[in-house]
Amino acid sequence: MEVTEITAAKFQDMIRVAAHRINKNAEFVNSLNVFPVPDGDTGTNMNLTFQTGAKAVLESDSDHVGALTQLLGKGLLMGARGNSGVISSQLFRGFAKSVEKKQTLSAQDLADAFAAGVETAYKAVMKPVEGTILTVAREGAKAGLKTAGTTNDAIAVMTSVVKASKRALAKTPDLLPVLKEVGVVDSGGQGLVFIYEGFREGLSGDAADDAYVPDEAEMNEMVNATHHQGAQAQLNPDDIVYGYCTEMMVTLGTGGRDKPFDYETFRNYLNSLGDSTLVVADDEVVKVHVHTEHPGTVFRYGQQFGELAKIKVDNMRLQHESIIEREEEEKAKPQPLAESGVVAIAAGDGLSELFKSLGVTHVLSGGQTMNPSTNDILDAINAAHAKRVIVLPNNGNIFMAAEEAAKAAAVEVAIVKSKTINQGLTAMLGYNPEADLDANQEAMTEELANVVSGSVTQAIRDTTIDGLAIHKDDWMGIIDGKIKVSEGDRAKAAEDMILQMIDEDSEIITLIIGEGGSEDEAEAIVAAIQEANDELEVEIHHGDQPVYPYLVSVE
Repeated sequence: MEVTEITAAKFQDMIRVAAHRINKNAEFVNSLNVFPVPDGDTGTNMNLTFQTGAKAVLESDSDHVGALTQLLGKGLLMGARGNSGVISSQLFRGFAKSVEKKQTLSAQDLADAFAAGVETAYKAVMKPVEGTILTVAREGAKAGLKTAGTTNDAIAVMTSVVKASKRALAKTPDLLPVLKEVGVVDSGGQGLVFIYEGFREGLSGDAADDAYVPDEAEMNEMVNATHHQGAQAQLNPDDIVYGYCTEMMVTLGTGGRDKPFDYETFRNYLNSLGDSTLVVADDEVVKVHVHTEHPGTVFRYGQQFGELAKIKVDNMRLQHESIIEREEEEKAKPQPLAESGVVAIAAGDGLSELFKSLGVTHVLSGGQTMNPSTNDILDAINAAHAKRVIVLPNNGNIFMAAEEAAKAAAVEVAIVKSKTINQGLTAMLGYNPEADLDANQEAMTEELANVVSGSVTQAIRDTTIDGLAIHKDDWMGIIDGKIKVSEGDRAKAAEDMILQMIDEDSEIITLIIGEGGSEDEAEAIVAAIQEANDELEVEIHHGDQPVYPYLVSVE
């Protein structure tokens, strides 16, 4: 199915499904949030913000998409709550401005609108931070523009936006240290992904209106199950520098107050009073969000430009202390077994974090040169604290121990026979926490065939294998268990190996840096590969694995 023209009715479908998606998943988004309340309710804020705009769109009988986007933008601005809500409103304000004169939208119009929204949102934030909803929106828009250059199909554009946004979301912990510290992805970015997925489903007509729940581990792949208890208690109330979350809405030029409003001057002054400053405005209204120690000063300043239509102050220190108390009470309660869990075996802190970001419940340290025992694996199965457990050995030498552990376990266990770390990571794409054990084992096993695994390591002796002469201290490139490259230079070995791994169907290369590898060398390897094939998408991660300076997967 192709959609080359987005009509008003189709746009309303997109908004309707997106509103349903964010509403259904608001609590999950809340559970990801790291920052002190009231900004801790990201899912609630984004949901209520989007519902306000959606209501205006869905109640309209206009047949003009541009007019509908204006209703959306205005509704979001008036209903925006918290940082995430305000930034969302700016994304769609820029979107609306881009297409305000369009009766219908083409694929290019749609891509241009997302890009315009990103530009507007970045301007609205005093100090844009990467690893947030802004990053997710930017990468999604970039992908949309690229696809629009090759097709007139709006569904294809929207699909690219969704895929790139999800990839950017998975990387947010690498960009924002506090996310990595607590172990979650950016909550605002996750909320935006749900909205974008709703757009895609509404556009394609693939989804029914009556039920949306995260599919294919959409939610749980992003965060270890323990994080659903909340991340707030990881922070100390004493670390909050500006304790009052202060919001106001000023109706410009009313109440006999007509001081000229200059956006830059207004925003810069408020930023001097605190942090997390957001100022959004149109010709009639200015909305403010700032963390400060002096809410009264903020309100008095706003009154110079018009009447205060709405004000709000929350003591974040007190509310945060309440959250900590509630979470401590929850921790004291016996925790029931989860329905399902996943154990992965891997060595290296970075690899552990990668697996957990994809939904693995427990990572058992081990692998090459340090195979875990049956009892170690059994302990890991118990640590997963679930009724049904999948085990990813990620090494052929661990299969038998894993199978023995499964026999001894008190819960249901299935083994997905991943031979490499790369296969294990890819297998998680087939994991569905709601599925039964057999279905998960089958789906995850099918994923193993979708990846080519490569690794670079150093030879410890001279030998010849399959006609390839290998010298001690050479760097070997191993593809799916077979040595294919032997070079004196490590980077050259990696490059030659990757070139042998790719074919005309290859799309994504993932390079994982281990002990002995380096970021600079990895980037040089990537540059050489992209010079040979500039259509390949390449991702670099730090795995910290021993033995192999580089692990590579090609999909």
